[in-house]
Amino acid sequence: MILYHGSNEVIDTPDLKRCRPFKDFGRGFYLTTIEGQAINMARRTTKTWGGVPSVTTFEFDESALNNGNLSVKCFDKPNAEWATFIMNNRNRKFADFADVNSNHDNKYDVVVGAVADDDIALLFRTFASGFIDINGLVSGLEYKELTDQYSFHTQKAIACLKKVEAKSYE
Repeated sequence: MILYHGSNEVIDTPDLKRCRPFKDFGRGFYLTTIEGQAINMARRTTKTWGGVPSVTTFEFDESALNNGNLSVKCFDKPNAEWATFIMNNRNRKFADFADVNSNHDNKYDVVVGAVADDDIALLFRTFASGFIDINGLVSGLEYKELTDQYSFHTQKAIACLKKVEAKSYE
C-alpha cells in the first residue's frame, strides 16, 4: 500500500519526537492514501511553519495490520467510538491513559480511520458544549465527505514504512 505524508520538508526517516501531541489519534506520524490530501497538508503546514511544501511517499505492507505483530485500532467508519477516541486524544486534560478510547500512551502502534477536519471540529465543539448528544454528533457525520488517515505511534510501527520518493511543490 502506498501512503503519503505532507509536510514542510522531505521526511527521510519519521521522528516521533517531532510529532505533535493531541492530534486525532494521539502523537504519531500521520499519512493518507490520498495524494491530494497530503499536498494540501504540506501547503497548510508550510504556511504555518515555513519551509517547502513536500510530500514523502512511503510503502507500507498492509498485512502488518493483521499479522499480530502490531497493536492496531481501525475505525471502518465514523461512529460514537471514533468520535470519543478523537475527543479524548485532543483533550489536553484527559488523564485516563489506560482507557481503550485514547492513545495518549501509544497503546496502539497504528490507528486507521477518518480525518476529523475543520468541519467536523465544529460538530465536536457543538457536542462538547452540550448542544447535541453523541447520536446527534454521529448523525451529523453521515453527511460529511471524509478522508482517511493512518497514524504510526511507535518505532515498531515506523519500521514498517519504507520511503519510496519525495516531491516538493513550490
